[in-house]
Parts: sequence; structure tokens; C-alpha cells
Amino acid sequence: FKGLKQARQVVVDCMKNIHPVYHIKRLMIQKELAKDPKLANEDWSRFLPKFAKKNVQRRKPAKTTIKKSYTPFPPAQTPRKVDLQLETGQYFATEEQRKARKIQERKLQSSIVSKEKRKQRELESHTVPDKKKQRSKPSRDASLQNMDMDAITNKVKAAATAANKHGKSKGDLSNFVQR
Repeated sequence: FKGLKQARQVVVDCMKNIHPVYHIKRLMIQKELAKDPKLANEDWSRFLPKFAKKNVQRRKPAKTTIKKSYTPFPPAQTPRKVDLQLETGQYFATEEQRKARKIQERKLQSSIVSKEKRKQRELESHTVPDKKKQRSKPSRDASLQNMDMDAITNKVKAAATAANKHGKSKGDLSNFVQR
């Protein structure tokens, strides 16, 4: 009965996901140790292999999906490009007519977009703008900023008369530029 018990243990452990080769190796070593009379009364655990259990990750069960009701008929076939053209009448149109239709569609799309942008601009113009500090741009010539208009006209007239005295042409602008 001893062999039957050992065979039963191998099968039970096999069902517990332990490979039978471990048991076979253990049984072979025990058979060799039983032949030696010196080791017959000793503990054999030091000779027998110690297999460490490994924590192997198990597969998670697959997510069950809800089954849809069975329909014997397949879904309707999606129409091809040619089928769509036949329905709209574009298939028999000439190339020029197709191009004209595409241009017309683009114009329609662009007009829709422009209307939307115009509405956005109108909404933005009706909103109150934030009060920000407006910086005045500095003028290029600080001396001209301080002078009034009469002084500037007098200066130009004086330069023109001086140019006439020296014989320079009227179109020469170097007379009016300060150095």
C-alpha cells in the first residue's frame, strides 16, 4: 500500500498545480537512501531537495461582456463611394460640374465661418474694454514738441529766405533740418 499512497500523493499535488517531477526526484533519492544501511535510521531531510514555492501571478479572469441578442441577419453594408455618387447624381456629372460643385461647397463653408467670426467680433465690440494705461509714444524730436505752430512756421520762412539769399534751390531740405 505504500507505493499506492505515494502515487495518490503525486496525483493530488498535481491537481494542486505542483509538477510531478518534484515528487519523482524525491522518490528516487529516497530509494537510494533506503539501500544504504548506515543511513537507514537517520533523518533524510538533509538529502531531500527543498523546493521553494514561488508566488506566480495568476491570470485575472477576462472581463465578461454583455452578449447582444442574436440576429440571424448581418448588418447592412456601408455604401461605397460610387453608390453615394449614384444617389446624388454626381456620378454622371462632368468633371467641370464636379469642380464647380466643390467650389460652391467651399464658398458656402467659408461664408458660414465668416458669419461666425463676424458675430464673435460684434460680441467683442459690445463688451466693455478693460481700462489700461495708454502710453503716449515719445516724439522723435523733443524740441519740436515744445514749440508751438507759429514758431515752426516762422522758422521755416526764415530758412527759406536765407536759402534764397545764398542761392540754394527751394527743393533742398537740408535748410530746414537742425544740426
